[in-house]
Amino acid sequence: MIAAQDKSILRELARQVRDLAVLDINKKRIARAREMHGLKPGRPLVWIDEIPWHEMDIEGQLTLRCESKEARDMERHFRRILYRWKYIQVDMVVEDAFYVGKAFTDTGNGIKVKEETLATNTANNIVSHHYEDQLDTEEKVEALKIPVIQARPDIDEKNLETARDVLDGILPVKLRGHGIYYAPWDEISMLRGIENCLIDMISNPELVHKTVAKFTEIGLARYTQMEAQGLLDFNISALHCTPPYCDELPAKDWDGGRVRLKDIWFRGMAQLFSSASPEMQDEFDLRYMRQLMDQCGLSYYGCCEPLDRFIPYLKKVPNMRKIGVSPWANVRSSAEQIGGDYVFARKPNPANVARDFSKEVVEQEIAETIEACMENKCPYEFVLKDISTVGGKPQNLIDWAKTVTETIDRYY
Repeated sequence: MIAAQDKSILRELARQVRDLAVLDINKKRIARAREMHGLKPGRPLVWIDEIPWHEMDIEGQLTLRCESKEARDMERHFRRILYRWKYIQVDMVVEDAFYVGKAFTDTGNGIKVKEETLATNTANNIVSHHYEDQLDTEEKVEALKIPVIQARPDIDEKNLETARDVLDGILPVKLRGHGIYYAPWDEISMLRGIENCLIDMISNPELVHKTVAKFTEIGLARYTQMEAQGLLDFNISALHCTPPYCDELPAKDWDGGRVRLKDIWFRGMAQLFSSASPEMQDEFDLRYMRQLMDQCGLSYYGCCEPLDRFIPYLKKVPNMRKIGVSPWANVRSSAEQIGGDYVFARKPNPANVARDFSKEVVEQEIAETIEACMENKCPYEFVLKDISTVGGKPQNLIDWAKTVTETIDRYY
């Protein structure tokens, strides 16, 4: 159990979080997210995630004071919620419970990434990578193992007991399962190297097909085992940096028991294909990904890769609901193609907070998206993510949040 001094710190922080969670604004933001995912155009939500916390402290508000690892993990969670609400709130939602993630073991695919890294700041998890090629033959690909998943309810009970001991009478403690975050090409590129992957699509397509087919087999095995063991959940904290709230999930025939693939969002991407053609992205990614994607309730595709030329392929997916529009995509073309049929998930450029903040540059970027989406009746949101640095100036992110809100206010 957590020591009395640590418990005292956590209970005070939890009280502050609880006082935010009961505010009506949270319900209103959840309702807006549900409307957006229901394809009703309106004022866009603004979401900030993947924050460089090592650069964000202001007057010690993020400094951890607890001693044990368990207590520090909880403390970090609470302090970041309070910080975000105070400085970069935009449309964040504070949940009215403390969630414990369901524990499980995963035997993996039998191979580990081998790499060299270079870092400019050891506190930053964003570093440069050079990967060792480990999948250069069909034999090595076939040697990959199918993972075995095992739920650990014993660990869940221990974690729930620890949290309840700390938060009793302040916040309810609940168990939460997991969503799908499926990006096989992120893993393949780390096991082969990006250049090798791209060259093989032209010079050795059979090896590429065998590789992605194997990873598809692995992914299907992993998530179907998670489904069978009750490890999936539609009630997740975020759909990879965006609100997950939706009226259509879980499926209408869900009986309140085990959550199925058809009850949850599918989240997929293939960032490697920023440097490949739409035809190759369809051939080597989407056609395989759909084996899992099509089993889920709704799908959200895209991350940093520009998809403006790939949207015609995404429109063939029956359960597609949200499409990522990265800083490198053509905003107007994307809006014209997406229209009112999908959610336009706009990712503003994180470089605009990385060094010297320019209000005018951010206003222009946001206004361009607003006007394109309003003209094409797109339901849309802004998701600032991949923020590897703010140049040591937290005010950059604070100014970004204020500027975006003020820009949207001029239209709504």
